[in-house]
Amino acid sequence: MALFNPGKIDLAGPIGYRSAMDKQSRREAIRDYKEKKTQPGVYAVRCAATGEAWVSGASNVENQQTRHWFGLRMGSHMNKAMQAAWNAHGEGGVSFEVLETIEAEELTPLGLADLVKARERHWLATLGAKKAVG
Repeated sequence: MALFNPGKIDLAGPIGYRSAMDKQSRREAIRDYKEKKTQPGVYAVRCAATGEAWVSGASNVENQQTRHWFGLRMGSHMNKAMQAAWNAHGEGGVSFEVLETIEAEELTPLGLADLVKARERHWLATLGAKKAVG
């Protein structure tokens, strides 16, 4: 039995396996990504129909909606109550809201984590909400 051997693959061929980005542009994109400031804070996911709210703190609140919506759309979100609300009322019935952002420039990583947790507890109590994750 002969093994399949596709021969030489032309990486720069018509299919375009090579990236269109040159080395300098790639370096700049990587540098920009590494230098991008994250925005720590606390956010809520709310169901308008039931009035339920789920709150969580994060080191980067800007990415959290994408994270939650992906899990909810796939039907595999870790928070079963949130998933049930999504399934019952659809994407239009659920909203994402940043409750508070935290300026972290003067804080150590441990100090920031403690502050995010404290603000999360505050918002959980204020809204009578449940934890979104964890």
